[in-house]
Amino acid sequence: MGWRDGGMLAGMDGRDGMDGRDGLRAADSDRAAVADRLRVALDEGRLDLHEYDERLQRAYAARTYADLEALLTDLPPVTPTQWSGLAPTTGPTVSPLGDPLGQALTRGATARWLAEVWFPYLRVIAIVVTIWAVTSVLSQDLLYFWPAWVAGPWGAVLVVRTVTGLAGREPQRQAIKRQRRRERKQAKRAINPDNPQ
Repeated sequence: MGWRDGGMLAGMDGRDGMDGRDGLRAADSDRAAVADRLRVALDEGRLDLHEYDERLQRAYAARTYADLEALLTDLPPVTPTQWSGLAPTTGPTVSPLGDPLGQALTRGATARWLAEVWFPYLRVIAIVVTIWAVTSVLSQDLLYFWPAWVAGPWGAVLVVRTVTGLAGREPQRQAIKRQRRRERKQAKRAINPDNPQ
């Protein structure tokens, strides 16, 4: 991704205010690009896990280009590997959501989030419908279908939650939080290998 060559974040490399973009609203792609840059800084050892976590949260909460730029001011610009005198970093340096693996992670995160939202509902509805069916059979009469009073309102709430959650990228945020927790655990294990948690 070009940070200085007119890429999507051109103007965020210390030329603050030159093109008047500081007050403009940032897009999700801009936030993702800043998250990429922060991940690179973490991989290079320029940020510790706590700083990375804090800045990543601020990046996804940022509203303007100025908010995003503030997260990168003390980091050097990304230099193409062929121009750098430094050794290239090891491991992936792209956002968890920006590559094919990240897209698979996003699909998996969406499925997992939908399961977390809907499985409790489906379990309860199966139980109440079973209770209704058993009582109907025992009374030898088709009773009033009262499980609709459980299924209907709760289902409507879950539909709204699902639509707003998917529109607000809730599955991706949850996946990023889980990834950060995993990274923290790995970092703790690396610091103290005798005490696995």
